[in-house]
Amino acid sequence: MTDETLTIADLAGKTGQELGVSNWVEIDQAMIDSFAATTRDEQWIHVDVERARRESTYGAPVAHGFLTLSLISGMSYEIGIRPKDVSASINYGLDKLRFLSPVKAGARVRLRSTLMSFDEKSPGQFLMKCSCVVEIDGEERPALVAETLVLLIAA
Repeated sequence: MTDETLTIADLAGKTGQELGVSNWVEIDQAMIDSFAATTRDEQWIHVDVERARRESTYGAPVAHGFLTLSLISGMSYEIGIRPKDVSASINYGLDKLRFLSPVKAGARVRLRSTLMSFDEKSPGQFLMKCSCVVEIDGEERPALVAETLVLLIAA
């Protein structure tokens, strides 16, 4: 998604500001199972519902941390932080990542994003660093906090 009015110049002036909050996304068991099959991480705490209810300290299956992390891209697009004068946005990596709380199957999460820095790396290429907090509906502690890096290529 592209914000219809946001430009690269506008984004440069938003350092330190919250860029937005996404809608809630439910992480259901089907999503967890699909992610497990795709990544071949089929540990019982994620995919064996009955065993997780019996034996897990969480009393339910939980999402993979990397599943929760992978949702940041889509939730960022939803917020609309890609300027209209950008032809491509490229995942450049992470400076920090901490998984703070498990996300139980059926829980809802959302992204809260704040622009930390915005620097021109080379002509027409800008590195955007955001503080991303993935909140869990009804929980005090977030699922994760991450400092994401995205390379924006000017159109």
